[in-house]
Amino acid sequence: MVASSLASPLCTWLVAACMSVSTEKDQFSKPASSFQSSKFMGRRRKAITKCKSGSLMNGSVMNTSWHTCFGFEPCEEYYKSDGLSASFSSLFAENPFSVFGFKQVPLNRRQRRMSSAAHPGKPMAVAVQPAMEATITKKPLMRNRRVVVTGVGVVSPIGHDPDMFYSNLLEGISGISQIETFDCSEFPSRIAGEIKEFSTNGWVAPKLSKRADKFMLYMLTAGKKALADGGISEDLLQELDKARCGVLIGSALGGMKVFHDGIEALQVSYKKLNPFCVPFATSNMGAAMLAIDLGWMGPSYSISTACATSNFCILSAANHIIRGETDMMLCGGSDSAIIPIGLGGFSACGALSQRNSDPTRASRPWDMDRDGFVIGEGSGVLLLEELEHAKTRKAKIYAEFLGGSFTSDAYHMIEPHPEGSGVVLCIEKALAQSGVKREDVNYINAHAASTPAGDLNEYQAILHCFGKNPELKINSTKSMTGHLLGAAGAVEAIATVKAIHTGWIHPNINLENPDNGLDMNVLVGSKKERLDIKVALSNSFGFGGHNSSILFAPYKNV
Repeated sequence: MVASSLASPLCTWLVAACMSVSTEKDQFSKPASSFQSSKFMGRRRKAITKCKSGSLMNGSVMNTSWHTCFGFEPCEEYYKSDGLSASFSSLFAENPFSVFGFKQVPLNRRQRRMSSAAHPGKPMAVAVQPAMEATITKKPLMRNRRVVVTGVGVVSPIGHDPDMFYSNLLEGISGISQIETFDCSEFPSRIAGEIKEFSTNGWVAPKLSKRADKFMLYMLTAGKKALADGGISEDLLQELDKARCGVLIGSALGGMKVFHDGIEALQVSYKKLNPFCVPFATSNMGAAMLAIDLGWMGPSYSISTACATSNFCILSAANHIIRGETDMMLCGGSDSAIIPIGLGGFSACGALSQRNSDPTRASRPWDMDRDGFVIGEGSGVLLLEELEHAKTRKAKIYAEFLGGSFTSDAYHMIEPHPEGSGVVLCIEKALAQSGVKREDVNYINAHAASTPAGDLNEYQAILHCFGKNPELKINSTKSMTGHLLGAAGAVEAIATVKAIHTGWIHPNINLENPDNGLDMNVLVGSKKERLDIKVALSNSFGFGGHNSSILFAPYKNV
């Protein structure tokens, strides 16, 4: 008896679903003229009238619709019933769809119109689809969340402590020297911003230090140094809401040495491969390992946009905080490609300086005698934090992060756009999105990598945007560190926030014979200069036409 009572409603419900699908197909599958639509509506009204009288529901038309929709015939109980109208009215009059465990669902506008045409004043069961009630949680409106820099960590050719690093920059000390890690006598370029001394003691587990690529070791060390610089002790680390802390540190080339060693081992046998050679070679693994070590469960990933990597990571990390997803983010970049394949690859495309006899004078942005960039290695990591979160724990604040932008040259794989249009667009978007007036930007840490075309294009783009600012000053950290590839933007961002914090900007070394048309009142000279920075901009560009600009300013408690 129970089975019989359920069978007939089930069949009638399926018929109802079929009718609804059929109606929607007729209504929306073919565009029609107003005349055709009027004729169709007339036919539909006649059909609904027949449906009301029951002639349609028990006739051959219904059987055809059923068979077309489902591919099988209605059950015997359906033929014995009085049709859909009787079944629905008797079974669902009080609580539609209660047999199937569904609650009453409100009709949409189309369904109300159809119901009104068929049964004035009564709900029409045929047009109603069963649906579970969804619980919708509205995202609360976010107040303006400000982002500040509360810690920095650096591993570089001119120092692994932020204060020592910036002191060497201010003194104009170059970190460029002859390459010592391998025999490069057959290469056209034999110089680099190579890190001569580096220890992971106290920062990275000994077993991991032996297995991991240097790009990862630099990143882990710089990341933990940024936490220490930010006053995050072991006790405080345990008190943080780890679901609201994240890591976003990228790399342009990832674990090239581990991958290269794996290829050599494979020449003997796959059994000689390091079992971690694949994960340790991927560019995301450094950020992942740092998040695992800290237990931070917020966003943990990397971005790789060649030499613009760090800026992409910094801006993306800040956006996580601004959107209210996190309160604290470690962000930046790391690279270590001073190995045969790295040096040989950049030499093959003619990008590197060949001033091998005078390494400290090889990186010379905006100088007429420049002949290419000098490859470097290292890592830079910034601790970004939501302002109120930082104030609650009484953190030291270096500067405020205002915003930034990304664009693409969409021009060439290696060469910059000759008109600098992508750079101009990037800077203007950064100003617009951060709400900064162009006259307030008076310091720019330029990408300027000592390449013949790139330096001038960037300089002209900067003057296009800020040329009317009489206080404008521009320098290039790469004149002393070389080009740290994916780490360059973060290391230069650290130099930028240290400039804001100290009130001193570092010199441009080796700028002895400036290019024609350069204004030496805008470019910093061979000595450090005092500057009261209002807003600072840091540029990073990468192969593939990736452009990025980020903005910092002194923190003001307003």
